[in-house]
Amino acid sequence: MDLAACVDAVLMPGERAAIPLGVAFAPPPGTEVQLRPRSGLALKHGISMVNTPGTIDEGYRGEVCAILINHGQEPFRIEKGMRVAQAVLAPVIRPEIVEAAELPPTGRDAGGFGSTGLQ
Repeated sequence: MDLAACVDAVLMPGERAAIPLGVAFAPPPGTEVQLRPRSGLALKHGISMVNTPGTIDEGYRGEVCAILINHGQEPFRIEKGMRVAQAVLAPVIRPEIVEAAELPPTGRDAGGFGSTGLQ
């Protein structure tokens, strides 16, 4: 779902700010709400979220804010009611953590960035 700013603000180039969205969530047990940037704002104005996706866990009940950043070259005016983020309800898997002396081998092993052959 789209989420809208509930305040007016101006983000200068390189500036970041927590923009209140005027909503709160009560995610069901075993889920979270993920906040994501809007692609149109990113493409047209360089506006994104610093922590994407942002996580609202099942225990948080306060007002949700989107931590926006202006990667563009011009000041960006946020107007009350402007859609600035998206919310997605997603399942959360809580794995059992097991300490191990070593991990099972794979074809990639510890190969990092670029090790899959994709460029």
